Amino acid sequence: MFSKSKINEPGPKTGDEAQSTDKKAPDMNQTKSSTEFTASAPKAKPPASVLSADLTITGNIKTTGDINIEGNVEGDIRAHLLTVGEGATVKGECIADDVVVNGRVVGKVRGLKVRLTSTARVEGDIIHKTIAIESGAHFEGSVQRQEDPLNSGKSAVPSAAPKPAEPAKA
Repeated sequence: MFSKSKINEPGPKTGDEAQSTDKKAPDMNQTKSSTEFTASAPKAKPPASVLSADLTITGNIKTTGDINIEGNVEGDIRAHLLTVGEGATVKGECIADDVVVNGRVVGKVRGLKVRLTSTARVEGDIIHKTIAIESGAHFEGSVQRQEDPLNSGKSAVPSAAPKPAEPAKA
């Protein structure tokens, strides 16, 4: 029914073609001058920052990269990928595109993708776009799905509260 086109396939070389290819211009790699632009390889994504188990941080953490918490943090955390290790405790709000909780979080969790593993302990509300809770995870709080959970939750449109009626003038 379908056949492969042979237009672009190289065929066997005849005697004349084999001789003419030997007389081609020298290989471009051999004649590169040092002034020519060479494309650099795309930058590799840096590895996740790791806060080790013996580290305690009091204060907020903000990064555009990935962070792996193994110690204790008292403060809010904002990252691209946040992983809370099994022995870690975070007391504060966790905001990230992807949140993986293996340890303990006391506070609100906001993420596009939130995953509570079987060793997770969460005390607080979870606002997510997608969520996965493994069997064995402990969770106390409410769960709310939003299209944009990373938004601080404050609506840009002021509420249309009715204005109090003005007193009648006599």
